[in-house]
Amino acid sequence: MKEYPVEKNQQIIVVITDLTHEGLGVAKIDGYPIFIENALIGEEVKALVVKVGNKFGYGKVLELLTESPDRQPLANLDLLRTGIAPLGHLKYEKQLLFKQQQIEKDLARIAKLPEVPVLPTIGMANPVGYRNKAQVPVRKIDGQLEIGFYRKNSHDVVPIEDFVIQDPKIDEALQTIKAILCRFNVKPYNETDNSGFLRNIIIRRGHYSHEMMVTLVTRLEKFFKGKELAEQIAKELPEVVSVIQNVNEKVTNVILGDKEILLYGKHYIEDQLLDNKFAISSRSFYQVNTLQTEFLYQTAFDFAGLTKEDVVVDAYSGIGTIGLSLAKRVGHVYGVEVIAEAVADAKMNALLNDIDNADYKLGSAEKMMAKWVADGIKPSVVFVDPPRKGLTNSLIDSIAESDPSRVIYISCNPATLARDLKLFADLGYQAEKIQPVDLFPQTYHIESVTLLTKRA
Repeated sequence: MKEYPVEKNQQIIVVITDLTHEGLGVAKIDGYPIFIENALIGEEVKALVVKVGNKFGYGKVLELLTESPDRQPLANLDLLRTGIAPLGHLKYEKQLLFKQQQIEKDLARIAKLPEVPVLPTIGMANPVGYRNKAQVPVRKIDGQLEIGFYRKNSHDVVPIEDFVIQDPKIDEALQTIKAILCRFNVKPYNETDNSGFLRNIIIRRGHYSHEMMVTLVTRLEKFFKGKELAEQIAKELPEVVSVIQNVNEKVTNVILGDKEILLYGKHYIEDQLLDNKFAISSRSFYQVNTLQTEFLYQTAFDFAGLTKEDVVVDAYSGIGTIGLSLAKRVGHVYGVEVIAEAVADAKMNALLNDIDNADYKLGSAEKMMAKWVADGIKPSVVFVDPPRKGLTNSLIDSIAESDPSRVIYISCNPATLARDLKLFADLGYQAEKIQPVDLFPQTYHIESVTLLTKRA
């Protein structure tokens, strides 16, 4: 049996020498790394070893022996334990530096491109209360319906009222809805035996419009007094313009099911982004930090140096937030998206903003790009804003074959960004600069904009 320099339940005194990309403190005993929550670089801590693995272990702080000057007070340790605010104990200016350095590390380690400049992270003046969307599980705890968030690496729900990073109006609405659910005797979901009724509550609130949508995710379709309950929610929360029931009958970790029923109001809310109106449905992807998204997109447009002669491809067009925000600056926008509802939303949003130089197609970006090139459409700029897994090799090849002079890569994962920049470099596209924009204060999530230009 393999021996380690520590064992589970052992108490140790260590000095933190680094942070992981998830913000955990790193200490080493005889070269063996131990990752410790709520510990910062330079701090000496007494810790309990809670897990020992082949390559590393985990610990938790029992006592802080010396405190880092970079530490800030955290009102509720549950914000760390649940992963809601895993960097909440680190001063904000240091969070911004941490994110810049994470991109630099991945560029050097993965892409072998240490020379690409990474600019200082653009932060928020007030880095709390920014999320325009909440997604919370509903469970029975100590005999009563509770809402909160999962403890990290578990399915245990920790009851929470103040989520800190969410719009305070959403936090207030969650408590009002919780009280209404209790009055209507709605049974919370029981994950253990797949019983009960209400699985999750999702709330969206327009940053500028203040319109609110409530989605109730249920295990069964039949919703006793569902419309009455929805009307009561709208009565007590005047900002609510939409209440939707989403039915998810499967035993799964996936939150949303396929069927939706409108219980009250309309199917969408409206909000603004860079002076355009957007209709946002329950399934729409819409960035959760509206103010910083405007900085993010404006940075992307500035990097692209857009003119009226440009033909733009938006390869992950969603509901059209990027393409429609830049449409009036360019000759034409071609958007492609794999989700049919999002394409329908993008077309509706184009009409909503009197934009007639944007076309949206349903399909994969790889196939659609090849078709556009075959049809003689030659983009000068391609925008990509992929999910965390980054771009496929085939899409990178398709982009290079379409021969744009600039590629704007909006990334939410420095590791896959670095991997993809290496592939672009092999195809003749040089990363000129990267601008991190902090869309997710108090967390380790990192958003950035990269400008790539075609080498002569």
